[in-house]
This record gives sequence, structure tokens and C-alpha cells, in this order.
Amino acid sequence: MNDLNSRAVINLMIGGNFMAENMNAFFKIYDLTVQQYNILRILRGQDGLAINLFELQKHMIHKMSNTTRLVDKLKIKGLLERKVCEENRRKIEIFITDKGLGLLAGIDQYLIDYEKKLTKSFTKEELIQLNTLLEKIK
Repeated sequence: MNDLNSRAVINLMIGGNFMAENMNAFFKIYDLTVQQYNILRILRGQDGLAINLFELQKHMIHKMSNTTRLVDKLKIKGLLERKVCEENRRKIEIFITDKGLGLLAGIDQYLIDYEKKLTKSFTKEELIQLNTLLEKIK
């Protein structure tokens, strides 16, 4: 049984690395990292509402990301804005810009197609089963 556990862990790591490498290559085309894309995706999901760094960090896929540094880089690119909260001057509010929304809109269909390419060897039923199994790990 221990061999089965080890094999499962190794296969998860290999699969995770394969996906990470491919996603990194995809986002490099758009001058983004996976973590930067994740921030923009979270901000788009806010529907125009602000989010602070702490809340943003909680939603990140990569929990160890340096969110402040990532936000700074996206601000330089004009993809998001940071504003000081009027009610609490110590709180920084983050918003996606129209440029950021436009970039995401331009990526969306290509990303869907790319994800389909990466998972093409699975049937729909296998994808459902895979998601069920992977969610158990969390």
C-alpha cells in the first residue's frame, strides 16, 4: 500500500509540474506570470468592487506569492490601480483597470482552448472524476 501512496504522490507532483510549465509558457505570451493572471482573474471577479491585499492573498492559488510585489508589477503595466481607502488610510484598495479587463477578455478564449488541449486525453467523465479526486486533496 505504501508503494501505491508514493506512486500517487509522485504522479501528482509530475502532473502538477507539467501543468505549471505549460501554463507558465502560455501566460508568457501575454507578458504575465500565472500568479499575475490569478490576481487579475480575482479582481475581475470583484465586478468593480475594491479588494485589499489581505483578501486578495486569501483567494490566491499560490498562497506563498509575494502579493505586494505582484500588485506593484501589474500596476506598472497599467492593469490595476491601488488607492488608499478613504475610511481607513492604512488600507489599500485594489481595482482592475479597463486595460486589465481588456487583456483578460483577449486571453479568455485562447485559455479555454489551451486548457482543452492540455486535457484532451480525458473523457468528460474522467475529468469529473479527476476533479472530484483532486478536490479531496484540499
